[in-house]
Amino acid sequence: MSVIRTAVIGFGTAGRVFHAPLVAANPRYALDAIVTGSPERAQAARETYPETDVIAYMDTLFARADQFDLVIIGSPNESHAPLARAAIEAGAHVVVDKPIAVTAAEARDIAAAAKAAGRVLTVFQNRRWDGDFLTLREVIARGELGEVHEFDSAFQWWNPQVGTGWKDLAGPDAGGGILYDLGPHLIDQALQLFGEITDVHAELDFRRSGGVNDDDSFLTLRHASGVRTRLWMSAVAPAPRPRFRVTGSRAVFRSTGLDPQEAQSIAGRKPGEAGFGLHDDGRAATVEGPEGAEAVPLRAGDYREFYRLLAAALSEGGPLPVDPIDSIRALEIIEQAIRNSR
Repeated sequence: MSVIRTAVIGFGTAGRVFHAPLVAANPRYALDAIVTGSPERAQAARETYPETDVIAYMDTLFARADQFDLVIIGSPNESHAPLARAAIEAGAHVVVDKPIAVTAAEARDIAAAAKAAGRVLTVFQNRRWDGDFLTLREVIARGELGEVHEFDSAFQWWNPQVGTGWKDLAGPDAGGGILYDLGPHLIDQALQLFGEITDVHAELDFRRSGGVNDDDSFLTLRHASGVRTRLWMSAVAPAPRPRFRVTGSRAVFRSTGLDPQEAQSIAGRKPGEAGFGLHDDGRAATVEGPEGAEAVPLRAGDYREFYRLLAAALSEGGPLPVDPIDSIRALEIIEQAIRNSR
């Protein structure tokens, strides 16, 4: 296919900050439709993308399914599986924002449906293209840390009041809570670096008054390779831990702060602009061993790579940017963490 005719479902954070800007930045895609039932978001979509059709109802989108090659699902978690199935049945290829579904059983069902229909299904695990994660992968591959023993990864912020969005108001059965929000990212990164997980320990806490789901959670994962992973996720951290602290037999890698691409997109900067994906303060990671510390420049993060790889998969049969099996495995670990914590 020459140009991939694309519809984005949802214009909250996922659609507005991530998917629509990335699709619009890639000439291999046409951002033909945005679906949102919110009048305010619809107006924002029209102002930002005046050439794009803004649709209020899902039925309208699927009635026009022959006009789209790709449907991107950026709606609340509990809608991911039913919308993915509807899009597949309508004949579209599908991108689902993480998590792929609320349960691993749902995720396996939609993966099977896509395979049976001959449609592509992939999952937006964009944190594989964070600049600090790309830098860490290179440092490990060069052997600078020696044999890795411990992988500490934290994603924390300070938001002590329960918000009005669905992530705070939906219960865990609907995919609410910080484990469902951040766990798919952090677990996926751990699996990418160190492989299969054999043991899961979880501590899922409710810190905020009036909260209905976890907002301060901790996982310990044991990999078959012997690496121990520790993951922190919190909305109530007055000050964050290092983003990564990775201990090896020769040295320790350390980085601070979250990848800047999300904040830059919220501020109105566009993927591909000069400096996009780099920290404005020029910060670096460090590798420290017995003989001292060395600064390691952070690579620019680049979420555009997801859609580059997807275009190649759809047009030339290249590999998927994310195999759904990877995201299903992360979801199985989340389910195990919830069972163990209970």
